[in-house]
Amino acid sequence: MYGFVRRDIHSSVYKAVSKYLLDNDEDWRKLSPNVASFHLMFGERNKLQFGRLGHEPGLIQLVNYYRGSDVICRKTALVRVFKEFYTTSAKPIPKWLPESFIICPKDIAKSMESPAPGARPLPRRVSKPDERKDLLDRSTVLNKTSKKPVVWIAKSSSGSKGEGIKISPDVSELVKFIDQQTQSFVIQRYIDNPLLLEEDRKFDIRCWVLLEANYNVYLYEEGVLRTASESYQRENLDDVTSHLTNHCLQKELSANFGMYEEGNEMFFSSFDRYLRSKFRVTLDATILPQIKEIVKTVFKIVKERISTNFLGYQSFQLFGFDFVVDDELMVYLIEINGAPACAKKLLPDLARSLVITAIDPVFPTHKVHTRGYNGFHKI
Repeated sequence: MYGFVRRDIHSSVYKAVSKYLLDNDEDWRKLSPNVASFHLMFGERNKLQFGRLGHEPGLIQLVNYYRGSDVICRKTALVRVFKEFYTTSAKPIPKWLPESFIICPKDIAKSMESPAPGARPLPRRVSKPDERKDLLDRSTVLNKTSKKPVVWIAKSSSGSKGEGIKISPDVSELVKFIDQQTQSFVIQRYIDNPLLLEEDRKFDIRCWVLLEANYNVYLYEEGVLRTASESYQRENLDDVTSHLTNHCLQKELSANFGMYEEGNEMFFSSFDRYLRSKFRVTLDATILPQIKEIVKTVFKIVKERISTNFLGYQSFQLFGFDFVVDDELMVYLIEINGAPACAKKLLPDLARSLVITAIDPVFPTHKVHTRGYNGFHKI
């Protein structure tokens, strides 16, 4: 008999996983959230006390987050770790990561400056480099060599639901905007030639990726396109619903939400049909190989930072990788979510597949061979 605790009451994914275990396997029981002795924990992402795990002799403990995974889930941290890796290895940063610069608000950047001789050191509120000079220099070069204005997008490090985003060809305007904020931002070169759906609408792609206890990487076979409600307007950067595909923004700001796809969601089967009819290519042959290569590269780069090898407990984690595709069918990584929600339509199958892939190998029960189909595939 195994016991699990569920301390994250907000996650729809782990609510579904908990329900699956209780409804389909009598070898699992739910324990009080505060007990210290358990096999499996569905913890709260930012409140997990990893140091308390793995100290009970003979007890294997599995937790649903990797310690340190924020290094790829915070936008500034992701850019920093990529720049450090490729600078050290003397290799160019891959083209699938849009050109990016970390910008700190001025009051924070000042706190990083060296104090005057004899003065008390200023508190270091952050330890992040500010790359505004590099950005301004790069923008100047691009504007001289490009036939059309280069567009940039500013995104707050921990922003979500479309908050803290500004798009402009004027990097000085974006830097000024950031200087009025209270946290670090990433300014990225905006993909202004996106692949468009019917009615010239923009989209991004959400893929669910599972990193299991042995650091094997699995991609869920079904993904979702989050679609815009309005036609893409490159020249009108203030038209939020044509540029940002976040559901919350689309639902709040567009009267056309749900007009083209239910809930502004298109699934891979429909997207594949669109690619076949419009471009005579398939999702499997063009888009997915790029996505798989990007995902594998990300986890290769951060393995030494987050791996639980030689620790007294084990981890797994579900990630949401977000991508955009340009009009030449090139895929770009936009961001990574460390606690993703799941499309309601997919949730039951994803929950079962997560149990099969991440939990059963650590805690096998007599139900292991009767779970059904597994939608996660190793990459």
